Amino acid sequence: MHIKICGITTLAQAQAALEAGADMLGFNFYPPSPRYLSPHTCARIVRTLRLQHPDLVCVGVFVNETPRRVRALMDACDLDLAQLAGDEPPEHLHALNGQAFKAVRPASPVEADSGLRNYARPAAPALLVDARVSGAFGGTGTLADPAIARHLAVQAPILLAGGLNPANVAAAIRTVRPWGVDVASGVESAPGIKDPDLMTAFVSAARAA
Repeated sequence: MHIKICGITTLAQAQAALEAGADMLGFNFYPPSPRYLSPHTCARIVRTLRLQHPDLVCVGVFVNETPRRVRALMDACDLDLAQLAGDEPPEHLHALNGQAFKAVRPASPVEADSGLRNYARPAAPALLVDARVSGAFGGTGTLADPAIARHLAVQAPILLAGGLNPANVAAAIRTVRPWGVDVASGVESAPGIKDPDLMTAFVSAARAA
């Protein structure tokens, strides 16, 4: 089970997430988000982390940016992958040469199949599956539809996101059987403030499942 803790905003949060056992860290470049951080801050955090965790997977979260802008920020911050969390067309994903995966929010199996057909990349994670909330691009604390997520998980290695927390992640994993899980608000004491105890509890529950 791969575990991504998303919306890291400080070095202390990043270190606590890694101590809890996270495999991947997400850094949000969407300004309206309470988890936004500047490229300068992200670069400083990642540079420090890689000294002790050279195999860490660092992910930039982008909403409706151009591929050129995404690539520039990935290079500046030494990121491994880009998560395209907006309304990006498939061409944006393909322009990033396998270093990006798409967040999809299907409301039906038909939409799920369309997302898989248009956006899945060959490597894991193929997709991130989140809950659909009108006007939002993730981080809402709303659970993804487990039946739709399971429909995708049997076809591709997915990251399951949307409303996960220490209390429900084990059941979600047993139901959906994803490649990995992604959490942001579910391990926070306030928007953008990660709680070390909640992160530890989340990782423990996910590993046990």
